[in-house]
Amino acid sequence: MSLLALVLLALGLSVDAFAAAIGRGVVAPERPTVALAMRTGVIFGLVEMSAPIVGWLLGIAFAGYVEAIDHWIAFVLLVGVGGHMVWEAFEDDDDPEAAEAETKGSVLLLVVTAVGTSIDSMVVGISLALLEVDIRLAAPIIGVTTFTMASIGMYAGKAIGDRLGRRAEIAAGVGLALLGCGILWGHTMA
Repeated sequence: MSLLALVLLALGLSVDAFAAAIGRGVVAPERPTVALAMRTGVIFGLVEMSAPIVGWLLGIAFAGYVEAIDHWIAFVLLVGVGGHMVWEAFEDDDDPEAAEAETKGSVLLLVVTAVGTSIDSMVVGISLALLEVDIRLAAPIIGVTTFTMASIGMYAGKAIGDRLGRRAEIAAGVGLALLGCGILWGHTMA
C-alpha cells in the first residue's frame, strides 16, 4: 500500500473522530485552549492509532467474530454518548455540582467516544494484516491524522456552539447518535 493510500485511509478513518470532536467542542464550557484541543487530539489519536494495532494482533483467527459485532459496539457507544449530550443540553447550566461532575467525567466520556469512533479502525487493522501492510508505518499515520482532525474539530465545534447555543449541543448529540446508527445501518443493510 502506497504512502498516499495510507494517508487517504487515515483521513477516512479520522472523519468520525473529527465529527465527534466538533460535538465535544460544542459542549465545551469555554473557548478551548490549545492544551484542551491538543488533549482531545491526543486521546482520539492514541485510540485511533491503537485500534488498527489491536486488529492487527487479533489477525485472521478472530476476524469473523470482530466483523460480526463491530457495528453493534460502535452503535451502542455512539448512541449512548450522543444521547448523553442531548440530555446535557436540557440540564440546568446554573447547577455548579452538575458542571463539576461533567468536568470530572469529561476525560472518560472523551475516551468512550474515541473508542466508539475507532471500532472500524480495528477491523481495518485486520485487513492491513491480510494485505501485509507494515503496521509500524500505518498506525502512526492514522494516529497523527486523527490527532490533527480532532484538534481542529474541537475548535470548530466551539465556534459553532457559540453561535447556535443549545441547538448546536443537541445537534451534536443527535449527529453522534446518527453516526452510530449509520455504522449499524451500513453493516446490517448493505
